[in-house]
Amino acid sequence: MLFKSKPKEIFSNLTNIAGVKVFAIGLVSLAFLSACAPQNSEREAFEPEAATGLADNKVVYADSYMISAANPHAVDAGLAVLREGGTAMDAAVAVQAMLTLVEPQSSGIGGGAFMLYWDNEAKELHNLDARETAPMAATADLFLDSEGNAPRWIEAVVGGRSVGTPGVLRGLEAAHQRWGKLAWQRLFAESIQLSEQGFEVSPRLAQLLEMEINPGVSQTPITKEYFFPNGRPLQAGTLKTNPELANTFRAIAEQGADALYHGAIAEDIVNAVQTNPIAPGLLALEDLAGYEPVWRNPVCGPYRVFEICSMGPPSSGGITMLQTMALLAPFELHELEVNGEEALHFFTQASRLAFADRNRYIADADYVDVPLEALLHPEYIEDRITLIGGTDMGKALPGTLDELLRADDQSPEYPNTSHISIVDQYGNAVSMTTTIEMGFGSSVMTRGFLLNNQLTDFSLVPEVNGVLVANRVEPGKRPRSSMSPAVVFNEDGELLHIVGSPGGPRIINYVTQTLIGLLDWNLNMQEAIDLPKITNMNGVTSLEAETILIDLQGVLEARGHEVEIRALNSGLHGISVRSDGLEGGADPRREGVAKGL
Repeated sequence: MLFKSKPKEIFSNLTNIAGVKVFAIGLVSLAFLSACAPQNSEREAFEPEAATGLADNKVVYADSYMISAANPHAVDAGLAVLREGGTAMDAAVAVQAMLTLVEPQSSGIGGGAFMLYWDNEAKELHNLDARETAPMAATADLFLDSEGNAPRWIEAVVGGRSVGTPGVLRGLEAAHQRWGKLAWQRLFAESIQLSEQGFEVSPRLAQLLEMEINPGVSQTPITKEYFFPNGRPLQAGTLKTNPELANTFRAIAEQGADALYHGAIAEDIVNAVQTNPIAPGLLALEDLAGYEPVWRNPVCGPYRVFEICSMGPPSSGGITMLQTMALLAPFELHELEVNGEEALHFFTQASRLAFADRNRYIADADYVDVPLEALLHPEYIEDRITLIGGTDMGKALPGTLDELLRADDQSPEYPNTSHISIVDQYGNAVSMTTTIEMGFGSSVMTRGFLLNNQLTDFSLVPEVNGVLVANRVEPGKRPRSSMSPAVVFNEDGELLHIVGSPGGPRIINYVTQTLIGLLDWNLNMQEAIDLPKITNMNGVTSLEAETILIDLQGVLEARGHEVEIRALNSGLHGISVRSDGLEGGADPRREGVAKGL
């Protein structure tokens, strides 16, 4: 089934796999990470992330409610709301507000999000698209120079030109109006207080600044003053206040999202974008005033006895993940070794095929025809499966859909983002992936928060050899995303897992591999998150550095893979619903935690 509002009883009996071994993940050095660079020939994503240590996270259990998110302050803010009887939706607002303060490099009210919300009373899954939109003045040649050439990736990212209309706050407000129990104003209390009193700068934030992964931060005056006081990057453990953000949150708490989309704050956002000295942008007051989130149908599909649901276009995550798993279904991964050579080989081949289709066909379905039904049609899947063999297939070609003539997308994609998983005492759940795109976004800062660079998620060129790219810039259009918030139901249609991750286009592989761990290998949530990572986005096969997977380099190369060893800094956060309570996990590669009661 492709679209759903209620889970269907279409499943057979569950299968359990025992005797699973999970391997530890080692620390990746800063020197290795600094050496990571764009690989344009394969369109692999630049991954400017930092490994700041490996947490010793254990699976967490709770009886009533739980949150797993990227920073302990954010989790605590959400738990305070749940303790007062709030819903998962109330908690999501509080968590996102706090992440704007303490994890500014990854998400915030200057960005956008995709949310799945499980309404346990109605037994319905809802899907909210709070993705940014292109300014109405934007055209397909937004990023092209006078000779029609696309810029270097950093030239596209930094400055106002890359800023799309922020969507996450308007989306949270719309969802809170439907499912919130506590007053909107209450949900910003912890973030206002910590903005004024100060928070300790985390090791990850400090290291990303030290690495200057986004050089625009130190080149943009207001942003530099905040993150590089006295010319030096913020140091881990430093107490950092943000009174401007506290004032912004006060206005939002009192006036609702209108405080950001109209009036003085909106004027400051537009001014910061349009007068940016590096690359002035096109965002206008009319773009902010006219922004609306969109309620969409989740994209769902069966996998063995389970049903998996995620986000449809403009996200490519859900369809690519579902296609990957449909291609893997005949290979009976539950009978293969956990993270073993054979299973991972098949995983990379299915991923190649799914990414080939993604890069050609997926874009904002409000602007282009996206062939979702065709891409998941059983006959099409069966035909594509025949391409998977015992050796690496090399660069996969997209499938031929006769009525569509498209060129492949050419978009730089970046790995910062954040994921929030919440289950409340009423059985409701939120799986929400939220982002400002590149680390520190566009580097444009105003009113205490950073603005996104989401327009670089569009293809930088609108056509190739005269053939249009589906994911080209168009006025009001939402750029394609890889965010893949996921919800899994069991054979009886009951909520089983929620999970998601940051990581740019690698998100799709990270979430898919985690679901395989949960559904095929019967791992608990923390074990599935801990799995050493492998990715293939129809290019090289990447194995996570300093993990047991590097031992597979030789055997995979013998199968024809081009293998690289690199940091794969997923940031998975997930919760499982068990008959005796809740089970949560947080990715040890970052700073997140899972907590509950």
